[in-house]
Amino acid sequence: MHVPPVYPYFPPQELSSSGVALTQVAIVGAGPVGLACAIDLAQHGVDFIIIDDNNTVSAGSRAICWAKRTLEILDRLGCGDAVCARGVSWKVGKVFFRDKLAYEFDLLPEPGHKRPAFINLQQYLLEEVMVERLAALNHAVRWKNKAIGVTHRADGARLEVETPDGCYAIEADYVIAADGARSAVRNTLGLAWEGQVFRDRFLIADVVMQGDFPTERWFWFDPPFHSGGSALLHKQADGLWRIDLQLGWECDPDEEKKPERVIPRIRAMLGSERAFELEWVSVYTFQCARLERFVHDRVIFVGDAAHQVSPFGARGGNSGVQDADNLCWKLARIVRKDSPASLLETYNDERVEAANENILNSARSTDFITPKSVASRKMRDAVLALSRQHPFARRMVNSGRLSTPTAHRASASSTPDNDSFSCAPAPGAPAVDAPVQVAGRNASLLDQLGGRFDLLVFDDNKKTADALEFEFGHSLCVARVAPGRSSSAHAFADAEGLASRRYDAQSGAVYLLRPDQHVAARWRTPSVAEVRSALQRAQGIA
Repeated sequence: MHVPPVYPYFPPQELSSSGVALTQVAIVGAGPVGLACAIDLAQHGVDFIIIDDNNTVSAGSRAICWAKRTLEILDRLGCGDAVCARGVSWKVGKVFFRDKLAYEFDLLPEPGHKRPAFINLQQYLLEEVMVERLAALNHAVRWKNKAIGVTHRADGARLEVETPDGCYAIEADYVIAADGARSAVRNTLGLAWEGQVFRDRFLIADVVMQGDFPTERWFWFDPPFHSGGSALLHKQADGLWRIDLQLGWECDPDEEKKPERVIPRIRAMLGSERAFELEWVSVYTFQCARLERFVHDRVIFVGDAAHQVSPFGARGGNSGVQDADNLCWKLARIVRKDSPASLLETYNDERVEAANENILNSARSTDFITPKSVASRKMRDAVLALSRQHPFARRMVNSGRLSTPTAHRASASSTPDNDSFSCAPAPGAPAVDAPVQVAGRNASLLDQLGGRFDLLVFDDNKKTADALEFEFGHSLCVARVAPGRSSSAHAFADAEGLASRRYDAQSGAVYLLRPDQHVAARWRTPSVAEVRSALQRAQGIA
């Protein structure tokens, strides 16, 4: 059984001095999203204070499925290797209807990616990795520091904080509210929370066992071992397995959490001969909801404090880490006065778009999994029956559309295409990975990018790259991709040709990438003026 660490509480020095801490950014909440913000800001050299009202990691596995895009973000934050080494890699899912396999799917059939489709790792283990990474950057969470109030100021925000030894205040240029679904910051500001509560209950059980099931996502509609409607089985780290069972709205959640109710359900699923131990049990309901805006003057909301979705599809934790990825480079530029505060509007617009997309997919998944009428159930069951033999029906099955990053195509930060690309990441979409060689060693393309603005130049004859290096080399990285080796400091050999293929790149093609590795613009043969205009647009200074 996992024993969570207990982090030390230290009385803030402000209690014995001025009573006020001054910083550029205050972060409320040290879950995965708040920690991602802290690590990213630390890497950008921004002064911040991060507080949490607890002194340990989260209880229970909670979020467990970390998608490929999130893993790529964790790579940039210096956590990816530890997460992937500790977690369970998977890409295959199986969908069962009653007692038969309907079909299976492969989320990453093409090779040549550094990271898998998903890593399963309990949220508390991810948090431990991130706390260690923050410490390696010479920063620490202020544990047992509880936010009890926030007020806007003309030049920032004031956060009132309660500790075991008294209260003090943090005055910051900006406050990031990463304090979860029951956000105290959101409630203090009295912000409206709009959405839909789903009238159903689900049991989560974390079970320790030596299972011989493959490392795949197994989902049952109307399983023969459980009369509740649906079931899910997922492997996690350290011999832990996640089991989700649909219970129905009328059940008593307190009764259903009792071991004498839980154990027979799990035994019916796993078989009477299999030994297991219960580690954590919860009965939950869920909602799909969000704030109307995520930016409120100097207070910015991220993760579950800004939006919530159902657990189907692993969209909650992944979208929260992607919020942090989108926000922090912009906030760093603003506090350094490299960009105007209006750049935050692109965070608001892009992540509201992402929340809407996730809520839509999450609500559709819930409607398919838990049909609310006789007609919708008959339709669902017909689709499932057809899916066993007909590929067209499989596209209609929705056991939780799994997390994918949002492509912000209409963003004010993106320059629309003027050239014809037949595929590849369009402006607003995240860059795609590919194997390359750097100084003769195998490497990942995405590992060479991010944290700054990059120009990715596919240039056999070097003419385009040399011109851009001359013009922009002092302010951003000009990375060259070519078939053979190069002596340039930022030259990548596309030995397998996958980078050129995935970017639909002919010689002379150029991609402008933001610090969060999203595409800001792309061209077949750009002029210096076009690149400069796109760069200023992405930086919010056009």
